[in-house]
Amino acid sequence: MNTGLYVVATPIGNLQDLSARAVEVLGQVDLIAAEDTRHTQRLLQHNGLSSTLVAYHDHSDARVLQRLCEHIANNGSVALVTDAGTPLISDPGYRLVRAVQNAGFAVTPIPGPCAAIAALSASGLATDRFVFEGFLPAKPAARASRLAELSDTAATMIFYESPHRVLGTLAAMVSVFGAEREAVFARELTKTFETIKRASLQSLHSLVTQDSNQRKGEIVLLIAGAQPSSSTISRDVASLLERLAEELPAKTVAAVVAEHTGLRKKVLYEFLLSRKSL
Repeated sequence: MNTGLYVVATPIGNLQDLSARAVEVLGQVDLIAAEDTRHTQRLLQHNGLSSTLVAYHDHSDARVLQRLCEHIANNGSVALVTDAGTPLISDPGYRLVRAVQNAGFAVTPIPGPCAAIAALSASGLATDRFVFEGFLPAKPAARASRLAELSDTAATMIFYESPHRVLGTLAAMVSVFGAEREAVFARELTKTFETIKRASLQSLHSLVTQDSNQRKGEIVLLIAGAQPSSSTISRDVASLLERLAEELPAKTVAAVVAEHTGLRKKVLYEFLLSRKSL
């Protein structure tokens, strides 16, 4: 095993999702830095592994990070894992990655499951552009303020949420984004009671309100990006649309410009139709 840090993705539910490469790395490294050693121990036992575990999480002090870096500096190897999914996605692992890189050692990703990407892939929402927001602020005022800042985001938005806060978050999203904004509620991905539901925010809020089982487990919320209005079309884009429309059908023009600008084809097409009516 080469000296350095290995960032290893682990299953988000189904233990069969641990890759063969991840099993090999976890079995060969000197140390595994784990968010919860008890949780990771069960994963290791499932795969017949008995590697040495070290607790490394949000509340670890600087001495743990220093110990891991010193181990690597002495030609050692360390794997970084989180309880579920890809490390550094909504966890503090980047501090270790930066420290190892700054010391001049290799950091190798061992890719695999990630709840945000798994949810996005099965959401039915646009995937060409998306933003990952992680957990929103816990306090209602701060949460509403952050959502307001995101209200005009054109890309699909991805959030993690805890079971005891999900109702409040959905209510806040209805208030800020509007009851009819399309969204996806994804819960317990890859597990027995997996739920993936695409509907309006109001419908999802009703679903979670009426079914207490939907307030259990790991939850990902995805929100469709804001639809740009004709006012979001810049002067340069408007000029391009009008010039191309002199040579091509409006639908073709809208499709081509949408592909190159990221604006919605429907909005561009409607803009062209409105210009024809003037």
